[in-house]
Amino acid sequence: MKKTIRTAVSLFAALAVAFSSLFFVNAEETLPVEIKAKAAVLMDASTGKILLRHNENEKLYPASVTKIMPLLIVVEAIDSGKIKLTDVVTVSANASSKGGSQIWLKEGEQMTVDDLLKATAVYSANDACTALGEYVAGSEEAFVTMLNERAAQLGMKSTHFENCTGLDDTAENHMTTALDVATMSRELLKHEMIINYTTIWMDSLRDGTTELVNTNKLVRFFEGTTGLKTGTTAKAGCCVSASAKRNGTHLIAVVLGSENSSDRFETAKALLNWGFSNYVTVTPVTDPSLIPEVKVLNGVKDTIMPVIPKPESVLIPKGKEGEIKQNIELAVDAAAPIEKGQILGKISFVLGNETLVEYKLTAPESVKPLTFTVVIFRVLKAIAN
Repeated sequence: MKKTIRTAVSLFAALAVAFSSLFFVNAEETLPVEIKAKAAVLMDASTGKILLRHNENEKLYPASVTKIMPLLIVVEAIDSGKIKLTDVVTVSANASSKGGSQIWLKEGEQMTVDDLLKATAVYSANDACTALGEYVAGSEEAFVTMLNERAAQLGMKSTHFENCTGLDDTAENHMTTALDVATMSRELLKHEMIINYTTIWMDSLRDGTTELVNTNKLVRFFEGTTGLKTGTTAKAGCCVSASAKRNGTHLIAVVLGSENSSDRFETAKALLNWGFSNYVTVTPVTDPSLIPEVKVLNGVKDTIMPVIPKPESVLIPKGKEGEIKQNIELAVDAAAPIEKGQILGKISFVLGNETLVEYKLTAPESVKPLTFTVVIFRVLKAIAN
């Protein structure tokens, strides 16, 4: 009897292993590219659409990929006029003490925002990043608070920053996810000025005495690369948020937790190449002849022509360009008064069951109601003519 039980248990265990192995293989086979990392995401930069995902919500250490958020805060400060690229920053003792990747800033040394931004984006300099943060926020602690507040605004619910550099020797909860990294990468890429820095392969500071070589090797070797940031620590492994643009399609590949640098870049390239091979960016255009005037009831004008918004680009699978359908919903009439910008209808472009983009059709001007005084005036004018 005991032998029978042992045999049954062994058989069950064998079946369980076989089933779990089968399930694992099938799960891996659903991905069209090999992911040599703990987590990965492929996102369309224009729309935020996720094209591929692997453990995208797993909390992981991001290393210097962290610096995407400080870079975002800095370029937003520049765009808003809070700081300028020509501003001169005096380096603090705190900033000069940062280890890891650095440009060996000295306490009291002065450097422009432009040069510090370059050192941060290209060389991932921890001292430069900290100096920028202190200049924008007043202190490193205040800057980290800004990073977390901005992350919350972007809906990065699984992200918490303990510092602005990504150094994690003493960090316990400096975590994010591949999806959150893609989110902040997309936001950063909305500021086109950052590409002037993230696409630099080699440059120098201090009149050529300090050389900078980009930590992102894709800048030199991958067609269309626009950035964005690498990171490596013992806790995080090798990470990268890689972005590239070809023929109007802008993609972001986030790779976290690779065992080595080669794996992170090969995985990023595989994701990007798959995206460029399988998707295309198109701009659906509305046919104006399909948009009739809207009749105005009891207004000083009889009809009004809706405003057709400027078309937006959308990402679709290659070969599906001819399958996009246009749906128009428009009011036959609208009662006065009508306000400028009032919604009169909408137009949507659909591919299969997916709505690609939707526009509001609005009134180009205000239309006042027809009053008794206006009617009398029109009658007298008609008699006079």
